[in-house]
Amino acid sequence: MDILSNLALGFGVAISLKNLLYCFFGVFLGTLIGVLPGIGPVATVAMLLPLTFNLDPATAMIMLAGIYYGAQYGGSTTAILVNIPGESSSVVTTLDGYQMARQGRAGPALGIAAIASFVAGTFATLVVALFSPPLAEIALKFQPADYFSLMVFGLVGAVVLARGSLRKAIAMVVLGLLLGLVGTDVNSGAIRFTFGIPALAEGISFVALAMGMFGIAEVIYNLEQRGKSREVFTSRLGSVLPSRDDLKLCLWSIARGTGLGAVLGILPGGGALLSSFAAYTIEKKIAKAPRNFGDGDIRGVAAPEAANNAGAQTSFIPMLTLGVPSNPTMALMIGALTIQGIQPGPQVLSQRPELFWGIVASMWIGNLFLLALNLPLVGLWVRLLAVPYRLLFPAILVFCCIGVFTINNNVFDLFQLVAFAGLGYVLLKLGCEPAPLILGLVLGPMMEEYLRRALLISLGDPMVLVTSPLSLAFLLAAAGLLISIAVPLIRAKREEAMKE
Repeated sequence: MDILSNLALGFGVAISLKNLLYCFFGVFLGTLIGVLPGIGPVATVAMLLPLTFNLDPATAMIMLAGIYYGAQYGGSTTAILVNIPGESSSVVTTLDGYQMARQGRAGPALGIAAIASFVAGTFATLVVALFSPPLAEIALKFQPADYFSLMVFGLVGAVVLARGSLRKAIAMVVLGLLLGLVGTDVNSGAIRFTFGIPALAEGISFVALAMGMFGIAEVIYNLEQRGKSREVFTSRLGSVLPSRDDLKLCLWSIARGTGLGAVLGILPGGGALLSSFAAYTIEKKIAKAPRNFGDGDIRGVAAPEAANNAGAQTSFIPMLTLGVPSNPTMALMIGALTIQGIQPGPQVLSQRPELFWGIVASMWIGNLFLLALNLPLVGLWVRLLAVPYRLLFPAILVFCCIGVFTINNNVFDLFQLVAFAGLGYVLLKLGCEPAPLILGLVLGPMMEEYLRRALLISLGDPMVLVTSPLSLAFLLAAAGLLISIAVPLIRAKREEAMKE
C-alpha cells in the first residue's frame, strides 16, 4: 500500500498545470535535440541549469529528466530516416533502421522504435518506483567509509566503461578530482589551489565548466565536421504501425532490450549508450532465424531502442538514492539539485518525497507525451535538419553566456566559461572523453568529505576502509574491475568493442 500512496503523492505533484507544462517542454526539447545531431542531452541540460535556479526543485528535475529520456526517442527518427544518429545511443539504430528505410519500410521502423521506447520506458519507471525505496533504506545505514568506497567503485566503473583509451579516461577522472579540490577547505577553512584568485575561493563554477565542456566545446568541434550528403526518406512513409508479424518477431527483442537496459542503466558508467550497444550485440547472437542484421532486420531497431530508454530512466536510481551519478547527465542533475540546496542521497526519499515521487510519476506522463509527439511530427523533425548547424551556434553561445552570468552575476564566471570551452575543445581534439572529468568533479569533493569523516571517526586509522564489510566489498569490486581490464585478452575485447 505504501507504493500506491507514494505514487498518488507523485501524480498529485506531476499533474499540476505547471509541472505538466514543464514536463511537456522537457520532452519536446529532448526530442528536438535528439533529432539535431551534435548537441545532445548533456549539452542541453548544461545550458538549462541556470533556468532551474528560479524553479521549484520538483519542476526543475521533471523538466531536465524529460530532456534526457526525450532525447532517446528523438535520436531514432534521424537515425532511421537520414542515417544520422541524433543522439549517441542511437548509433546502433542506424545499422538496421536506415536499411529498412531504403527498403521502403521507414514507417514500421519508426513505429517499432516508438513502441519499444514506450514499453521500455514504462517498465523502467516501474523499476525505479519499486527498487529505489529499499535501496534508499539500505543507503541510510551506510557509514562514511562505505560511501567513499562506493564512489571509488563508481569512478572505476565509469573509467572501465568509458569510450576510447583507458589511460585517457583515467587522466580525465584525475583531472576532474583535482578541479574539485579548488576552493575553501570545508574543515580548516584554508584557501587552496586558487593561485591568488579570490573569485575561486568558492571553487570552480560547475555550471561554467559544464557549459564550456559540453556546450560550447562540443558545438565548435561539430562545426569542423564535414557531413556528407545523405539520402533522406521523408515521403511515402506509409503506415507507421508495424504489422502483426513484425510485433510478434520483436516481442522478445523488446523484452530482452528492456531488461538489459534496466540493469545496465543502474551501473556506474552505464546508461543509454552502453545499453543500446549491448542489446544489439546480444540480439545478433541469440535472435532466431531468419537473421539479416545490418541489412534491415527490425529486431535491430527494437532491441537497442528499448534498451536505451530503459537505461536512461533507471540511471536515476543511483543518482536519487545514493547521490552517485552513473553518467554525465546524472552528474549535471546532481548539480541542479545542489543549486537548489538539496543534497542528493537517501535523505531525498524521506525528507523530500514530493520531489522523488513527482519525478517518478512524471516519467509515465512524459512517455505518453513522447508517444503522441514522435510519430505525428516526423515530417517536422526531419525538416529541422535543413537548418544549417552554423546558424544554431550563435544562439547556443549567447544562451550559455547569459545563463552562466545570471547565476552569480559574476563576470569571472564568463572567463571560466571561455577557459573550459577551450580546454574541452583541446581534449576533444586529443580524443579524450570529457564525461569522466565531470564525474570526477562532482564526486571529488564528496569523496574527500566522506574520507575525512571516516578518518576522524577512526582517529586517523585508514584501516577503517577495509574493516567495514560494505566498504571492503566496494573496494574489492573496484580492484576486480581494474585487474580484469589489465588482462590482455579482456583489454583487447574492450578495445574491439569500443572500436565497433
